[in-house]
Amino acid sequence: MDSTRRYDIDWLRVIAIGLLIIYHIAIVFQPWGLFIGFIQSSETSEAIWIPMSLINIWRIPLLFFVSGMGVCFALRNRDWKQLLMDRAQRILLPLVFGIFAIVPIHVYLFQTYYEQELSYSPNMGHLWFLANILIYVLQTIGMAFLDKSYDNKFFNFFKRLLKKPYFLYLFMIPFILEAVVVNPDIFTLYYGSGHGFILGMFAFFFGFLFVAIGKEFWNAVDNMKFVNLAVAFGLYLVRYFVYDLNSPNYLISIESMSWIFAVFGLAYKYLNRPSRLLSYLSQSVYPVYIIHMIFLYWMSLLILPLGYSLEVNFLLIIILTFVGCYLTYDLIIKRVGFLRPLFGLKGNRKTKEKRTQKVFLENP
Repeated sequence: MDSTRRYDIDWLRVIAIGLLIIYHIAIVFQPWGLFIGFIQSSETSEAIWIPMSLINIWRIPLLFFVSGMGVCFALRNRDWKQLLMDRAQRILLPLVFGIFAIVPIHVYLFQTYYEQELSYSPNMGHLWFLANILIYVLQTIGMAFLDKSYDNKFFNFFKRLLKKPYFLYLFMIPFILEAVVVNPDIFTLYYGSGHGFILGMFAFFFGFLFVAIGKEFWNAVDNMKFVNLAVAFGLYLVRYFVYDLNSPNYLISIESMSWIFAVFGLAYKYLNRPSRLLSYLSQSVYPVYIIHMIFLYWMSLLILPLGYSLEVNFLLIIILTFVGCYLTYDLIIKRVGFLRPLFGLKGNRKTKEKRTQKVFLENP
């Protein structure tokens, strides 16, 4: 297994969380936002839904892939007990804290906007992702007992197979079968659905597998990156023009995996290098993910009643949500020692920047 630093994986996590936040903001301007518990603008936009629909079939699966990769990286220097202890500190503690102290705040803001009776409502909300990751870690804990070189018949089979890059498409088969057998009514309904749980479990496992396979996998996605990009975009055009964005699930699954393989290949080729910006973003992105819904709801509550155009509202909420999140992280979360573990950070705020990227791959 390749032991060099993988800055591209760091970048993918940062980019995926950034897209997730923008996607959540865009929901404010969709006619169904209120039905899934978001503050909804009185003015909605189908135009915003076009790019949203392009990313919504692969943005969450990509995060599960990257999380599985993170576990494989973490096991280089940990045994199973250390892995479980680390995940309890870095995922379970922020999850429990978030359920009781973070999610109720944006529920309160929702109740305030719609003039509902105010109530304390602890629940997982957007942190459901962390709960799934905890379960997947427990399911894959047996991997901690494998030889860290992954030099055995199982992994070597895939290494030999991927010397011909087009065999990459064989990894799509489990995902296509899941889409056909489970046959969800809404492919992109990941939270609280059997489809979302199984898809996430597959993505997490294969993320681990891809890192264990090593350079053969990365060479394959690099060689096939533009082919995968063409296939993905072509299937998106089919979904948009032929199926009114409601393609059969097996086609959506193929499109989703094509986007993900294209993203892996492009990132491996162009993003696998360190930077000071990445050092900062890689440490901040987890706390920002945890708190972003508070600022999204708060900014929606403040801005929507002002009567600006939809475009101005959308832009203002994006800017102010990110500014609020990063100021809160930079001025409070990373500087207050007892808060750091509650947001998945190491306790010592003086940890050097060059160490934070290693920590980052081991976050959920």
